[in-house]
Amino acid sequence: MLTRTRFEVRFAPYQQRLYGFAVAMTGDRDRARDLLHDCVVRAAAARDRPVDEPAFRAWLFAIMRNLWIDQLRAEERRSRMTQTLSDAMALMPVSLESVVAESFAVRQAFELLSHDHREILALVDISGFSYQEAADLLGVPRGTVMSRISRARQALAGLLADDAPRVVSLVRKTGPT
Repeated sequence: MLTRTRFEVRFAPYQQRLYGFAVAMTGDRDRARDLLHDCVVRAAAARDRPVDEPAFRAWLFAIMRNLWIDQLRAEERRSRMTQTLSDAMALMPVSLESVVAESFAVRQAFELLSHDHREILALVDISGFSYQEAADLLGVPRGTVMSRISRARQALAGLLADDAPRVVSLVRKTGPT
């Protein structure tokens, strides 16, 4: 295993090219710096690193590319979940003003939830998966889905404060148990 100093010496020749690659992928210098940082962290934490330089360089660029793909996928999931939640809220029979206000509040609260909470709410309460279907999809026991959905609903209710019980009960009615 390389020491931190030895890793930095080995990484240094590729830093500028990796940064350029990140800028080309992201189109944003700040995001590129964040991506480069994540790449350094991931590479430094790896136990098995290629020994020869061409393989080491290719490995670093593969890490960078995979991190970028992961970020794009996460953004896409967040966007889809937010849109699905927004669509579900728009179907509720209430006044336009309250739909807009509740939709905005729920969307904001939903975005603040952890990935696991957003995922389970999107599967069960929004997309209509049963607990067993969600468990099969996630590769976890049914009881885990039940506890996750309970914690996610509580977290969402906590974020929504006074309006939470009414909104959560409406959302709950749309999803099977």
